[in-house]
Amino acid sequence: MKKIVVIGGGWSGCAASLVAAKKGCKVVLLERTDMLLGTGLVGGIMRNNGRFTAAEELIAMGGGELFQITDSVARHKNIDFPGHKHATLYDVAKIEPAVRKLLNETGIDIRLTTRAKDVKMDHDKIVSIITDDVEEIEGDVFVETTGTAGPMGNCAKYGNGCAMCIIRCPSYGPRVSIAERAGVKEMMGKKKDGSIGAMSGSCKLLKESLSDEIVKQLNEKGVAVIPVPKKLQKEDALSKKACQQYALKEFAENIVLLDTGHAKLMSPFYPLEILRTIPGFENARYEDPYAGNKGNSIRYLAISPRNNKLQTEGVKNLFCGGEKAGPLVGHTEAIVTGTLAGYNASKLAKGEEPIELPVELAIGDAIAYVGEQIKSEEGLTNKYTFSGSVYFERMKAKGLYTIDIAAIKDRVNKSGMANIFS
Repeated sequence: MKKIVVIGGGWSGCAASLVAAKKGCKVVLLERTDMLLGTGLVGGIMRNNGRFTAAEELIAMGGGELFQITDSVARHKNIDFPGHKHATLYDVAKIEPAVRKLLNETGIDIRLTTRAKDVKMDHDKIVSIITDDVEEIEGDVFVETTGTAGPMGNCAKYGNGCAMCIIRCPSYGPRVSIAERAGVKEMMGKKKDGSIGAMSGSCKLLKESLSDEIVKQLNEKGVAVIPVPKKLQKEDALSKKACQQYALKEFAENIVLLDTGHAKLMSPFYPLEILRTIPGFENARYEDPYAGNKGNSIRYLAISPRNNKLQTEGVKNLFCGGEKAGPLVGHTEAIVTGTLAGYNASKLAKGEEPIELPVELAIGDAIAYVGEQIKSEEGLTNKYTFSGSVYFERMKAKGLYTIDIAAIKDRVNKSGMANIFS
């Protein structure tokens, strides 16, 4: 049985592991912290705008188990908030055990608190991963889904310092780039002003620390929009965000909260002394990140060059998914790229030719478009997502965005990709 080693247990790594195991490979999933899903532990938004289309495409291709799990633990479905329609908000407290249960049932060897720190190479192929415990984990093909944020020094150098975010570098050690260890020269995303990286999108407030009125609104409607006095608005913060689909005036003029179990504050940070002057927030406190008053993680510091099969350039048996595959923002984006990376890893391990997804599908078009864009300096200043900004506009212009599930299934059937991942 061929062995696939996946490094990084976020949404992308879970997706890659799942499809590789379904395709008959032995899968070892390495995660340096004590839980799976990474930023998915504080995310909570699915199916908003074009993410609905992408999710249904992957379901039609036979790779939709993770979307079905998020649907099953949803707190709210089909909600609208500024700039976004038909969103599903999953419960961040329930999602990780549900995903871990699925992966365990699929036979994946999940190794938590296992930090990959180096690689052993044979010319242009990886032979094994070396862990902090100096364990050598061999494999036939490897998938890197380690993300692009951390270590702490980068958040201090390019942001506002360590916010003790969900990545938890102080507790479990910094992220290590496997591609870089294998000799690949990686790329760094930039903001429009030329500075390095982009700040992660939002913070969590303890819902019980908010006023009864706000809590009631969140529990019943899933969203609360609270106007902010002009003098307290922080429009400049929006340009720093990785999630440019939220760089709308509504997010500067209001505090937008979403109910994902906690209250998701759709701003990269908000000084607590200012936040507590706004009615309803007098007792507000942060959850993840605990230092949400001053910032959040800085990401897109280690993007791998890759082809449209998500094969990392320069290493024959390494694939990449999630943020490693480009400035793709969001859980849906991580799941779809991870699925393709895991599928192609299983193909290569069996001596078969990896595939590209056709550009007639939104997922295939996004992977190809972002792959082309990151070859230029200008392209590295943009962030791409199915839910807004640059790529969502392209989706609409190309007629790829739809919430008609029958039409999406028909499109997948015509592309020849139906159930390919099942």
